[in-house]
Amino acid sequence: MTRPYDIVLFGASGFVGELTARYLAEHAPDDCRWALAGRNAAKLERLRESLAAVYPACAKLPLLHADSDDPASLRELARSTRVLASTVGPYLHYGEGLVAACAQAGTDYADLTGEPEFVDRMYLAYDVVARGSGARLVHACGFDSVPHDLGAYFTVRQLPEGVPLRLDGFVRSNAHFSGGTFASALEAMGRGKQMRDAARERRAVEPGPAGGRKVRAPLGSPHRSGELGAWAVPLPTIDARVVERSAAALDRYGPDFRYRHYAAVKWLPVAVGGVLAAGSVVALAQFPAARTRLGSLVAPGSGPDEARRARSWFTVRFVGEGGGRRVYTEVSGGDPGYGETAKILAESVLCLAFDSLPGTAGQVTPTVAMGDALLERLQAAGIRFRVAATTSA
Repeated sequence: MTRPYDIVLFGASGFVGELTARYLAEHAPDDCRWALAGRNAAKLERLRESLAAVYPACAKLPLLHADSDDPASLRELARSTRVLASTVGPYLHYGEGLVAACAQAGTDYADLTGEPEFVDRMYLAYDVVARGSGARLVHACGFDSVPHDLGAYFTVRQLPEGVPLRLDGFVRSNAHFSGGTFASALEAMGRGKQMRDAARERRAVEPGPAGGRKVRAPLGSPHRSGELGAWAVPLPTIDARVVERSAAALDRYGPDFRYRHYAAVKWLPVAVGGVLAAGSVVALAQFPAARTRLGSLVAPGSGPDEARRARSWFTVRFVGEGGGRRVYTEVSGGDPGYGETAKILAESVLCLAFDSLPGTAGQVTPTVAMGDALLERLQAAGIRFRVAATTSA
């Protein structure tokens, strides 16, 4: 198909959208045909001017109008490009129209969602459509969930093939949330029943692993990890689900694979306080008025300043075991919520647009869609994937 653009970034004037646009301006190939899209023409124009001040070639960057409330504009946008990236959340409110348009147009799609209900609903509604059109729908192409998904894949590759594998991931970070991220989290917390219903509906129709393979991602339980010198607190985020889906799709994860996902907290009082605080927010999020009040504490479109982001970091440490071998790996980088998330999203859409990839379609995970190619891109971009140690189990 001949289309005007290779990549379109929708939501470019938002906080993470702008960071992603700046990354693309610096790192996209000279022959990449890309454009900015959104509903506010004035904000897009200001962004283009600020990009052009540093990267003069951006002075002619196309600006496209599209609105989440205007399905016709989304269909036109999807038909104009080979790959479409969306930073417009909460995705439960603003995301479905663009997913639908891309699935129908055969356009590859990537977003930053960490909302399990949204991902499950999009699978139920558009996976079959996208398989028919050839579109790849790749959710969670940011800190949720690429370091965990690709990190698990990287760790599995260090272990023997064809044997049962056990893998635990431990996340640490000092980063802050933006208004958009907090709003998405509150929305998810207040929709526990809907989230469970969507997951149940998906399980009822989604094929399991082929060949009698077993794949599990249980929640796990709090415990002291002597190997890490930290307390492990179970994380009920989308990340474990994404790892589980990659494992279900790829034979390399072995005949019997189990993954557990934790936050690593050095001090017990901090771990206990974090659990209690999270529980309180979840409880309050069940009430619309309280949700609104909590959401007002962090303004939408806001985020940590450049100095704060420069001090931010993350690590995800993995302990994998199988076939008589134990391996310790680590994925690490800078500011996870914004700088690295923008980098991951931008490299993901560049990967979808220009790299030689497995022949997939439908809703697929980042690892299933891009695997080794994205791993190589992120390593070259400064996100570190390393083997810390290997021992006999």
